[in-house]
Amino acid sequence: MFKLKKVSPRRGLACLLVMFTLLTVFAALAETAQEPAEAPVAEAVQSADSPWVTEVIPAEEAGEKEAVASDPDINFLQGLKNIAMSTGIAKSFTESDIDFRNYIMMAVACVLLYLAIVKQFEPLLLLPIAFGMLLANLPAAGMMGHPTYTYYNTMEEALFAAKQISKDAGDVVMRARSVTDPVTGVVTNTMMPALETANGGLLYYLYKGVKLGIYPPLIFMGVGAMTDFAPLIANPKSLLLGAAAQLGIFLTFLGAKLLGFKATEAGAIGIIGGADGPTAIFVTTRLAPHLLGPIAVAAYSYMALVPVIQPPIMKALTTPNERKIRMGQLRQVSKTETIIFPIAVTIIVSLLLPDAATLIGMLMLGNLMRVCGVVERISKTAQNELCNIVTIFLGLTVGATTTGSTFLTPQTLYIVVLGVVAFGCGTAGGVLLAKLMNILSGGTINPLIGSAGVSAVPMAARVSQKVGQEEDPGNFLLMHAMGPNVAGVIGSAVAAGVFIALFG
Repeated sequence: MFKLKKVSPRRGLACLLVMFTLLTVFAALAETAQEPAEAPVAEAVQSADSPWVTEVIPAEEAGEKEAVASDPDINFLQGLKNIAMSTGIAKSFTESDIDFRNYIMMAVACVLLYLAIVKQFEPLLLLPIAFGMLLANLPAAGMMGHPTYTYYNTMEEALFAAKQISKDAGDVVMRARSVTDPVTGVVTNTMMPALETANGGLLYYLYKGVKLGIYPPLIFMGVGAMTDFAPLIANPKSLLLGAAAQLGIFLTFLGAKLLGFKATEAGAIGIIGGADGPTAIFVTTRLAPHLLGPIAVAAYSYMALVPVIQPPIMKALTTPNERKIRMGQLRQVSKTETIIFPIAVTIIVSLLLPDAATLIGMLMLGNLMRVCGVVERISKTAQNELCNIVTIFLGLTVGATTTGSTFLTPQTLYIVVLGVVAFGCGTAGGVLLAKLMNILSGGTINPLIGSAGVSAVPMAARVSQKVGQEEDPGNFLLMHAMGPNVAGVIGSAVAAGVFIALFG
């Protein structure tokens, strides 16, 4: 009895590729050797049932009411050729919307997956974003492909066509279509009846949750359900630090304007400084949806890099003695205060800035469910199952917007650089105001807690704690930093409402 020799996976894959290539070449040679068949003569015949529909049937069957479709012959070689030409590699050379940039983005996606899995940089967000990027750039996969529509000159034509494919009148929609006048050459958008004849890709439909502004508010509800607002209630001055950390948003807005971005685009770019991914997505979908990919990737990347970006800025703006300052224990907050706070904030902010009501309202709803004590079951759902599901959909679809043709542009480089500036200025703004408050209070406020005024909850507060303990291992700043951190979430939502009110 003979023994099979073990083949390495690499050698086996190479053999499969060689075999597939040889079959493809053989199929192509066989195709060229065949004589082209003479095309059958066809004749247009008007349908008796519907005078506006034209059927094309073989000439020998002209005059009959219905044409009988022939069963195509099975051609093994032609089938191999069709399979070879349908591969993503082949279509990369034949389709104009696929180019080398798709492969570059696939490589970038693999790098981000490495950072998420191996380095654990914000893996809950970075992993689905990176994989969505990978899926969207796979040649010919069509994961973000739009549905195909067939247009008709009259509503009667569209209704008749819908009936033929088992659709009803509700499936016929009016859509704008670019029509070129054959005489003048002028292109106009004309509303025409249309019927969807092929579905779009999976991620195209999941992306509706981003485009319609559904996912970010749901994420905010989950954040509210997971966050303790008591440190902010116990120390209301923290609101000032949260506001100061939004300095980066408005400075970056001005910088983007100087670089030639439109006001709407500059507003969306500036929100990166809030270090809040859902807020950045929410604003961008309202103001500059074409920049969603680079802005979302930049926002979430910098959120993941909070422990890397913030400490050097914090240390550069503070002295060792300031970093050693110990703060007194926060007062106990009553349950009544924790219940009234989200309701009051929702009313006040929404009356002053209605465009911020969506984000603030969902944030405060999540927190109210947490503290009221009567809806524990749905509070846990908002914190866990719902938030996790929405995070998957949000990450996948945001990553899917970063196709090579839209992401690899000079604009993306500007956005990435401006995002760093926004984040750095926000961190510096919070620290500098905390230094001023420390002077005015007689040395009772550690300036490090000002860096937590950005919206990355609770990571920014943990960074303040870590940097403080590097100078004094017995110093505990976490609860003090949570106040500015929560204020930063509110502040970024308010800044979002300001930009939407101004430019939306």
